[in-house]
Amino acid sequence: MSLDTTEKQQLINTHQTHGTDTGSAEVQVAMLSERINRLSGHLQQNKHDFSSRQGLLKMIGRRKRLLSYMRNKSEQRYSDIIAKLGIRG
Repeated sequence: MSLDTTEKQQLINTHQTHGTDTGSAEVQVAMLSERINRLSGHLQQNKHDFSSRQGLLKMIGRRKRLLSYMRNKSEQRYSDIIAKLGIRG
């Protein structure tokens, strides 16, 4: 369920704001979204994996807090990342 280093680097390269950016809110939201998607697929097959479900809910809450932070700081960055990742309707 975790991301390989090549997948992480690819996500960082597509969502970074400048050349050395590895931890901006956009990058963090993109990584969390990828992990959430993978874990959701796992939980559809393994319905009784309750510890993974708890981890999924924690990741969703963390992504929600990051997105609300981005929305408060810059509405444009928020709408760009939402459109790029295809989340929130």
